[in-house]
Amino acid sequence: MSVLAEFRVGERDVDIALDVADGETVALVGPNGAGKSTTLAVLGGLLRPDAGRVVLDGEELTGDGRWVAPYARRTALLAQEPLLFPHLSVLENVAFGPRSTGAGRRAARATARHWLAEVDAAELADRRPAELSGGQAQRVAVARALAADPRLLLLDEPMAALDVAVAPALRALLRRVLAGRSAVIVTHHVLDALLLADRVVVLEGGRVSEQGPTGEVLSRPRSAFAARFSGLNLVAGNATADGVRRADGVMVHGTAAGGALTPGAPAVAVFRPSAVAVHREPPGGSPRNVLRVEVTELEPLGDLVRVRAGELAADVTVTSVAELALAPGTPVTFVVKATEVDLYPR
Repeated sequence: MSVLAEFRVGERDVDIALDVADGETVALVGPNGAGKSTTLAVLGGLLRPDAGRVVLDGEELTGDGRWVAPYARRTALLAQEPLLFPHLSVLENVAFGPRSTGAGRRAARATARHWLAEVDAAELADRRPAELSGGQAQRVAVARALAADPRLLLLDEPMAALDVAVAPALRALLRRVLAGRSAVIVTHHVLDALLLADRVVVLEGGRVSEQGPTGEVLSRPRSAFAARFSGLNLVAGNATADGVRRADGVMVHGTAAGGALTPGAPAVAVFRPSAVAVHREPPGGSPRNVLRVEVTELEPLGDLVRVRAGELAADVTVTSVAELALAPGTPVTFVVKATEVDLYPR
């Protein structure tokens, strides 16, 4: 089922155009307050926009005075919390969707058993929600959403409330059941986007700032948020013959990787934190890219430490952190070879 949404919510300063192709999963990413949950609410019929329209598989759900109620849209929302009915068994929770659309008790239960089996939760059918673990309850919530046979599945950070040991199993489950379905997933986790989404849409300040195939957005980000989300460094400015010049005059040299750059046109330089060397004093010689920065945060990253300096980051060893006496507020120099920097038009 294809989706076309163009809407404005004035009170929240959200003005967004979004489309979802038939069978496509789109990941919405962005900082808090960017408009992600507002978008899901408009698509699901929980929020009426001030202007615009929502069209699902050719049917106008919102626009020109038309308003289709949430229960009649055949959309399903999977939230952070499972929100199961506590007084119903797991089986009856999952059967609720088909029952609400007119299916008989026997048919609804048969549908519920089918979807419980699909999410590897058939043995939970007779339990009450209070008897389930967090991971089990979210599996049941997935089954309940799918049992309603939604035309569009909306997922609002479905793994945010789960233990890190449980999340991978649910992510694998969603990867399987989302195949071929039209879905929109809000997430703050890069793995969700990589493993579940065909396309990524970046929202910032209530507007779409960047969108494209998942691999392209995460490996060639054009916005600061997308770069941080994917774990890459990004320097934005205007193109020069062999680099990008930031508004403050700082130059970053690199290699054009996304087609020829037009001097003076907006462009970005992208490089991995692992390609950055950290020095307390500017090194001798003439390295191509030398950036004077101030440490803002030290973040453990396995056997490494991510040294953040505003929007830039470097990955170094714990030994290096100790030897350089790094701490928030420490002035340092980031050095990266031009061969490690990719340049793209913005």
